[in-house]
This record gives sequence, structure tokens and C-alpha cells, in this order.
Amino acid sequence: MNYAEQILAIANDNNGVVTTTQVTKADIPREYLRILVAKGLLEHSARGVYIIPSIFDDEMLNLQVRFKRGIFSHETALFLLDLTDRTPIHYSMTFPLGYNTTTVGLENIKYYRVKKELYELGVIIAKTPSGNAVRLYNAERTLCDILKGRSDTEIQIVTDAFKRYTHLDQKNIPLLSNYAKRLSVENKLRSYLEVLL
Repeated sequence: MNYAEQILAIANDNNGVVTTTQVTKADIPREYLRILVAKGLLEHSARGVYIIPSIFDDEMLNLQVRFKRGIFSHETALFLLDLTDRTPIHYSMTFPLGYNTTTVGLENIKYYRVKKELYELGVIIAKTPSGNAVRLYNAERTLCDILKGRSDTEIQIVTDAFKRYTHLDQKNIPLLSNYAKRLSVENKLRSYLEVLL
């Protein structure tokens, strides 16, 4: 199998998407990406992301590849976790304090920054609507995040998310309480849970 065939095989195994990182890890020269684009076998979707032309572009995956330190959070995480019906207008991502967010602010991203010790708290891998894996916060962390004053999440979305969460089979109330304590939203959480449980 030649380099071009190897790249197309990687893309086919990855829902029609291939990244420069994957090509480099496979010890394939990056110039073959440009060759495949020139032949019309791949399209350049975003910096470091290429797709097979018949595949729909996955903006969430593109953002995850471009901003590797970003973790989908808040309304975007609610959407991916099926805790809301609303498709996010802006994607929400969280970054560690000290991360340069200059280019992030130019994108369709509402960004948050947290202390480094809280940055990895509750990170999971889930699929975008296009079937690609991205990093986001779990349900418990996300519910705590939307309770924070600076999140600006509409009260209706917050209420609906908590109602949906209480009906989940995999809900973890002790973990939710632990996160609420670490993220300083215990009182707000208690008021929601007293009504719903």
C-alpha cells in the first residue's frame, strides 16, 4: 500500500477525516496530503484537518484539532451529552489559565478559563453528531459549570438539563456533590436537587 492509499485508509477508518498528526504518526510525509488535495481525493477542512469530499465537515472536530487544549463544556457539552435539545449557537470550550486565547476569541467559540487543578476534572471522550471523538466534560462537571455565575446559561436550559440528568440511569449524585464542592456551587446545586429528587 503506497502513502496515498495509507492516508485514505486512515481517513476511511476515521469517519472520512484524517489529521496531519495521524499522518505524521504513521511516518507518512505530509506532502502526500497536498497531493491528495490536488487530485480532489481530500479537502482541506481546517488547519491540520482533511476530509474525504463526500463527508460532511465536522466543525467540532476541527476546533478540537486546532485547539488541542480546549475541552468542550457548558452548552456544547450539554448538547453532546443529550442534556438539552438546543443546538449551541456558539461552541463552548474551557482552557487552563495561562493559555493564550487570542485566536480562540476570533472563532465561533465562547471560551472559559479555569485553574489548572480543575482543568482535567471530569474529562471524557464522546462522539460529535458526525461520529468523531472529541474531549468534553462529563454530565456532573457540566452541570456544575452551568451553575457558575459567569456561565450566563439561560435558566430554562439549566432547569431542563437537571431534569434530564435526574432521569439518567448513569447519574452519580455523590460525584455531582463532590464536583459542586470543588467548583464552589454547592448551595446552587442543593436548591436544584431538592426540587427534582
